[in-house]
Amino acid sequence: MDEKQKNFNIEDIIKKQRDFFKTGKTKDPDFRVMQLQKLRNSINSNEALLLDALKKDLNKSTFEAYTSEVGFALNDIDFMIKNLKNFAKPLKVKTPSAYFGGKSFIVPEPYGEALIIGPWNYPFQLIIGPLTGSIAGGNCSILKPSRFAPETYKAIEKVISDAFDENYIYVVKSGSIASSELLKHRYDFIFFTGGSTVGKLVMESASRFLTPVALELGGKSPCIVDKDAKIEYAAKRIVWGKYLNSGQTCVAPDYLMVHKDIKKELLSKMKEAIKEFYGSNPKESNCYGRIINKKHFDRLENLLKQGKIVTGGNTDADSLYIDPTIIEDVSLEDEIMTEEIFGPIFPVIEFENIDEVIEFVNHREKPLALYFFSNSKNNIKKIVTETSSGGVSINDTISHMTTSYLPFGGVGQSGMGNYHGKASFDTFSHKKSVLKNQMNFDLKQKYPPYNMGLKKIRKLMKFV
Repeated sequence: MDEKQKNFNIEDIIKKQRDFFKTGKTKDPDFRVMQLQKLRNSINSNEALLLDALKKDLNKSTFEAYTSEVGFALNDIDFMIKNLKNFAKPLKVKTPSAYFGGKSFIVPEPYGEALIIGPWNYPFQLIIGPLTGSIAGGNCSILKPSRFAPETYKAIEKVISDAFDENYIYVVKSGSIASSELLKHRYDFIFFTGGSTVGKLVMESASRFLTPVALELGGKSPCIVDKDAKIEYAAKRIVWGKYLNSGQTCVAPDYLMVHKDIKKELLSKMKEAIKEFYGSNPKESNCYGRIINKKHFDRLENLLKQGKIVTGGNTDADSLYIDPTIIEDVSLEDEIMTEEIFGPIFPVIEFENIDEVIEFVNHREKPLALYFFSNSKNNIKKIVTETSSGGVSINDTISHMTTSYLPFGGVGQSGMGNYHGKASFDTFSHKKSVLKNQMNFDLKQKYPPYNMGLKKIRKLMKFV
């Protein structure tokens, strides 16, 4: 640990940011737009560094690193720059007749000091996405990227230090303080992306100060294929969504439920899609990633012992490689079906009717995402209305979280709060209610002594 890390004091940073927030500069929408432009420019200037870092940390190809990380973040920033001033305007709403002549508004205002803790699987996008919302909302921000993606951590430090003063946005130096220590301090808002175990600790810490939180967690997201689905398209879209980032995606399909009549054909098409995407030996593919570290590799390798391997199953500990793997004949009590996999292993279960599927999904914790492939309008309606999940993609995977026009987030054990697009601005803004009453006349009936009968009181309340 260097001297700067030894002398690090998070309380100093928090105080400096609170002092800066008190100046009121961040409340100006023009200031916020300018900061988003600075963030965008710094990302563009450091693009090569970021792409190289993502390659080193997760073996992400240039295409995947740009589309799912750098470019994804830039699109989010551009959307916010275009719409922020409109989002920040006070919203005029109706005023009850009892306050005739008055006006009512909802005024979005910043919370103040935001702590953003990011994960390792999309180490750039899942820090910059929340930061975009925090800047748009008018907050100061402290960022804690994941130490498990060290090269991206360093790249984020450069992106932020090139653009901002630490009194406004600060990246906690790697190794200087643990997240558990960070959480001992008071913030005005906390945004956390990661697993449910740590998410509970975040919420527990926040409760000491009654700090509002957004928790983006995960869970076992089901992928369901009905008997009338277009199998060729379904196979490719499922394989793409499952093995993106080697399965290390919070909304990756976690297990596959397929109608028994089409199971054989679907698995055959999925094997073909794996070969088409990654070649005969995915280990040699420039488009296939690696597991983040040895700890997660060992955990995943152990899961390969459960059930019967349909395809894949090869591993290489030295390069942290695991094949795109499909497994069948798994027990519902096995760890592979009770814990989130978060890797390139895909267990398969067959079913006979859609009600059976709905009962199975509803018997478990609410997932972050649910995927359903079908041409049946009735079955699509049943899945959407009779199950609960953070989000749903019909006849696709991942896609629902890629649009700025849909909020993204979990429900129940898969998280709380949401972001992307306007939802990011809303999450990092307090909605303040304002009623401006007139001063031209007054209603004496509302003041004591009260002489009005109950019948008149009931009529009066209709105007409130």
